[in-house]
Amino acid sequence: MSALDPFIAGLPKAELHVHHVGSASPRIVAELAARHPDSPVPTDPEALADFFTFRDFAHFIEVYLSVVDLIRDAEDVRLLTYEVARDMARQNIRYAELTVTPYSSTRRGIPDAAFVEAIEDARKAAESELGVVLRWCFDIPGEAGLEAAEETARIACDLRPDGLVSFGLGGPEIGVPRPQFKPYFDRAIAAGLHSVPHAGETTGPQTIWDALTELRAERIGHGTSAPQDPALLAHLAEHRIPLEVCPTSNLATRAVTDLDRHPVREMVSAGVLVTINSDDPPMFGTDLNTEYGVAARLLDLDAAGVAALARNAVEASFMDAAGKAALTAEIDAYTAAWRG
Repeated sequence: MSALDPFIAGLPKAELHVHHVGSASPRIVAELAARHPDSPVPTDPEALADFFTFRDFAHFIEVYLSVVDLIRDAEDVRLLTYEVARDMARQNIRYAELTVTPYSSTRRGIPDAAFVEAIEDARKAAESELGVVLRWCFDIPGEAGLEAAEETARIACDLRPDGLVSFGLGGPEIGVPRPQFKPYFDRAIAAGLHSVPHAGETTGPQTIWDALTELRAERIGHGTSAPQDPALLAHLAEHRIPLEVCPTSNLATRAVTDLDRHPVREMVSAGVLVTINSDDPPMFGTDLNTEYGVAARLLDLDAAGVAALARNAVEASFMDAAGKAALTAEIDAYTAAWRG
């Protein structure tokens, strides 16, 4: 246990790169599995712990999809969303932009309007009852192709829930070039949404350039390969384009082979605005507090340095000015009290 762990645990935080289904903890999965006894997913805590022990990335995908299959109706969607917020509240996460993939649910038969109503109902309840402000990034599952892109853009632009702030692109990068999704991002941006695609996690810097030039990215999900291109790092730093860094996830997906060699040091040294995130936390055996601890070790930070990372997330978020000011003030007051 690090001496910084208690500070990190109490630190008010924002999270910008965390997935809806990927945030389903064993506790939440057990509740969903109990609702659907025909599922192969166990409800016993010990059996569930074994179920969540991944042999490799392919097995992770298999388990992930089995959890997706537990989300069969609007009530499942609401349960998942609210309980994810409950887990966030325990970590003192005040604000989160949760990446949601409507296509995964609508193609399984949940009506789009019912899906949107369920997440919005959970969002309002989470804010009033738990003190967690949720906002949505609707993302295209890239591996599902242009049909999924069309469906995601339609839902985002036509139904446009109050909590929706951005439009993203996830899934595998290899074999899924970013430029083909330009028309859908153009439509979302025209509707007032921010562009936040994943890029450069398991592919090289060109994928990040494509996200910037073709998809007009305002933040980059992962961006792990950015340090391979000094010109790209300089561009990101100059234009204050944030990277959503997820260290443990990068190790789990083999985007990096050794956590101690994670390129976050090069990103920070180049002056890039870096935010720390958990991606699919229970799936990768982590949470946001743990990721802050990892970042503190990799970057050799003290409490003030960790607080600066928390402020980065607020700056890079799509909160309004008043929300940013309030959360920044809370971070500063907490840090001052801790140091005092």
